[in-house]
Amino acid sequence: MPAKKYITWAAAAFVAFYVITQPDGAARSLETAASGLSSAAGSVATFVNSLA
Repeated sequence: MPAKKYITWAAAAFVAFYVITQPDGAARSLETAASGLSSAAGSVATFVNSLA
């Protein structure tokens, strides 16, 4: 159980370090992720609408 806690803290520290040292890259990554989620939501909405 402690290993999972350490991995979570290490991942959070890496993300914080990345955001602090590379803010432009972090912003692009977040924008890409948001675009992907938006596309997925649009696809699900299209699928649900086609069922009706």
